[in-house]
Formats: sequence, C-alpha cells, structure tokens
Amino acid sequence: MRPFAYERATSVQDALERHSDGAVYLGGGTNLVDLMRLGVEEPARLVDVAHLPHDQIELRPDGSLVIGAAVSNSALAADRTVREGHPMLAQAVLAGASGQVRNLATVAGNLLQRTRCPYFQDASKPCNKRDPGSGCPAREGEHHNLAIMGHSPECVATHPSDMAVALAALGASIRIQGRAGERTIPIDELHRLPENEPERDTTLEPGDLITAVEVPPLGMPSRYRKVRERASFAFALVSVAAALDVDDGVVRDVRLALGGVAHKPWRAWHTEDALRGAEMTGESFQRAAEVELGVAEPLRDNAYKVPLVRNLIVRTLTELAERGAS
Repeated sequence: MRPFAYERATSVQDALERHSDGAVYLGGGTNLVDLMRLGVEEPARLVDVAHLPHDQIELRPDGSLVIGAAVSNSALAADRTVREGHPMLAQAVLAGASGQVRNLATVAGNLLQRTRCPYFQDASKPCNKRDPGSGCPAREGEHHNLAIMGHSPECVATHPSDMAVALAALGASIRIQGRAGERTIPIDELHRLPENEPERDTTLEPGDLITAVEVPPLGMPSRYRKVRERASFAFALVSVAAALDVDDGVVRDVRLALGGVAHKPWRAWHTEDALRGAEMTGESFQRAAEVELGVAEPLRDNAYKVPLVRNLIVRTLTELAERGAS
C-alpha cells in the first residue's frame, strides 16, 4: 500500500479546505481501504469526515426524512421511523454486506462505493474505469454479473449499492456541499452511465462532500427484493425496489428501481408509466416489465438477467398488490 497522510476534518469548511489533488474523503472506509490494499486507489491523503455532525436521522412533520451522510448503515436500518415509513430502505440496507460492515459503513460511503467488476479490482488487468483508454476486457471475458442496460463499449460495470436502488425508487435527493456552496440534486442525477468516461462514477465535482440524503414520504406498501448467488454477503445479480398503490383493482401509483443491471441504480420510468391506470394483474405487471426491458442489451453470458428481472418485478408487484388489496 502506498504511504498516505491522514487528517481529521473538524467542520465541513475545514474538509473542503483540506481536500486537494490527491486527497480523498474517508467515511467508514469499508470500500476505500479495500481498494487501497488492492492498489486500485492510491490517495496521497485521507480526509476523515466520519466525525462531522452528520450522524442523525430527522423525521419531518410531513413524513419525509433527512438522513445525515455519516449515519451508519446499521443505525439507518434499525431506525424505527425508517422501518415504519420507508420499509424498502431498511430492507435494502439489511440486504447489503454483513453486520460488521454495516456497523462501520456510512450512508454517503454506501452511495459512493465503486463497482465490484473483477477487472476493475485487479490492478494487473486493463480497465477503462481504472485506467482510461486501456480497454474493457469484461466485454469478452467474465461478465456474467455485469450490466445489461445503459452500458457502453467502454464499460459494462454495475453499481453495487443496495441502498442506492431503494433511494432511487423513493425519489431521494442528495445534499452536497462544494466549493461554490450548497446544492441539492435528485439521486438520479448523482450517478451516471459510463458513456465514454467510465472513470467517472458520479457527477460530483472535486472536493464535493455529501452531507445528507433527503427522502420524501412514501405512503404506500413497499418492498426490496434481491437475488444473489449465496444467502449473505453477496452483491445482487439483480434487485428490485418497488412501491405500489392500488385502488379498486387499478394501479394508482408505482415506484420501481432496479439494481445489478447498470452502471447506476436504474429507475424503471417506462414500467411506471405503463402501469399507472392499468389493472392490478400479473399480465399487466409482465407487460409493463417488458416495456423497460426492451432497451436491454445483454452480453454473451448475462442474458439470464432479462427474464430474472422480469420475473422479479412481477413477483414483487404481485405481492405488494395483494398486500394493498387485503
């Protein structure tokens, strides 16, 4: 591991001033430290922001939440207001990693964790995300768990966060403090597709610091479901975060996001549009899922994800519909 300096920020402004070329913010470190050990990340300086006063969860009168960036994943999943008002978020957090990792990992760090593509994590292999212009061997190599949607010739990596998928379905917003001041963006604008710059995971500018996540009230049954290769501590083959509101057998509103299929959490806007006003039936759910999957471009070894996503959407929406009708 390359030698590095360590500094602890005492305030947001102090963190911004300490962040310069070669510096990286440190939260729980559960992803960053692993990448440093692998030689994938080699920061010259770590600026510790885990001790800034961003470790609280605020329930607003309208039922929305403000989740501090330094809240641990374990604290988020255990919070009563989260479990009762936004159950899919608690389920998504509990579906990720292990209890020990969740105790240390932070909300902002979870959102900013990097792909688990084996070529990205192996510093001896070419990878456009790690070394722009070196190529993407995953396209012809090992890609059974990589992207089927939104990928490019430059990169087929997937975003690994479970939490981010639930937050995408919830329409969360990200509060960011940068050198130009504070701003808030929809979570759909935080992560980006690879296009011709796969080294850029997000739209954040150098020095930008996530300080909080704002989650609007939900008010309908929700569920997070994840398919993985083993029962625990495995990243999603595919996942679905869904919420459904039905009235007299008709879909009144729906939220749907997919994980394990793209370089970012994939909000299924086309499926949502197709379902609003549709009958609450398995056939309607399947037709709506097919609308979204029409843009899928699976590779040689991951076409299995297309029917897996479709079936997972139908199963999850059917379960929510039955719950809402009971």
